[in-house]
Amino acid sequence: MTSVGLVLGAGGVVGQAYHAGVLAALEHDCGWDPRTADVVVGTSAGSITGTLLRVGVPASELAAWVVQAPLSDEGQVLHDMLGSEIPAFEPFRVLPLLRRIPDLPGRAMVQRAIVRPWAFRPLAAGLALLAPGRLDIAEQLGMLREVEGQSWPKRDLWICAVRRRDGRRVVFGRPGTPAAPLHLAIAASCAVPGYFAPVTIADHTYVDGGAHSPTNAAILRERQLDLVIIVSPMSGPVRLLTDLYGVSRGHAARLARREARALRESGTAVITFRPGRAELAAMGNDFMARDRVDRIVQESFLGAGAYAARPEIRTLLTASGLHRPR
Repeated sequence: MTSVGLVLGAGGVVGQAYHAGVLAALEHDCGWDPRTADVVVGTSAGSITGTLLRVGVPASELAAWVVQAPLSDEGQVLHDMLGSEIPAFEPFRVLPLLRRIPDLPGRAMVQRAIVRPWAFRPLAAGLALLAPGRLDIAEQLGMLREVEGQSWPKRDLWICAVRRRDGRRVVFGRPGTPAAPLHLAIAASCAVPGYFAPVTIADHTYVDGGAHSPTNAAILRERQLDLVIIVSPMSGPVRLLTDLYGVSRGHAARLARREARALRESGTAVITFRPGRAELAAMGNDFMARDRVDRIVQESFLGAGAYAARPEIRTLLTASGLHRPR
């Protein structure tokens, strides 16, 4: 039987809308239910989408909720966890975050950079040191209050965050990782550096897992899966250095390609869904904008469906037993 991993990357509100469209296309066009993935890796927005899948919400219902369409009985849990509409966030702007004075690196971060330079990511460390944002993610995201007290799903859900003390990635839910309440793991994974306040779990504070990697797909190498499906909302073409959003999307795309290559080298087949021109135009540069989500779901649904229909992708899906058109 084919073993499948599902990687859901970072991307804010628009990233969640992109997830919904892609996953709905896989469900509708291919007949594959994303809830059946053997392991789900979620980073930032992907931690929310992944959790919703693990509590039983179908991909089609995720898309219906985003566009405010009627929900089935299976989708009613979305109203309980997320409310009737997408929360309103302040616009996300890069430059104001970079202008604030960052914290100085502590002993643990310096020591890690010296002792394990091959595992140290300067960009992740720099983002972790950004001055804490003033917004409380728990207050902004009602889902966390509904998830509070719930146990982790029985099927594997790995949620990525970055420990602020040393810039190290921590994968909550993975065997060998310190225990964390599910709602706090989600909050930590979504705590965009400089925008939200860091999240405290036990004796450490954490920020968004996207600071380390927008997808964190390579952590699935050890699972030796047959197929990994990566959904990378933040990927995009490289642009001029004056376009910070384009630079960040280009960086995300490079990391996603590198991690997909690492998976393939370990013997795992990989399919990566990333925004095309139409999806990027719909998404814009404000990752927290909710006025674009209808168009994003529509464009990502169409784009993912067209991509899955390509002969080489369709062949791979069929060989993995994931292409079963209705």
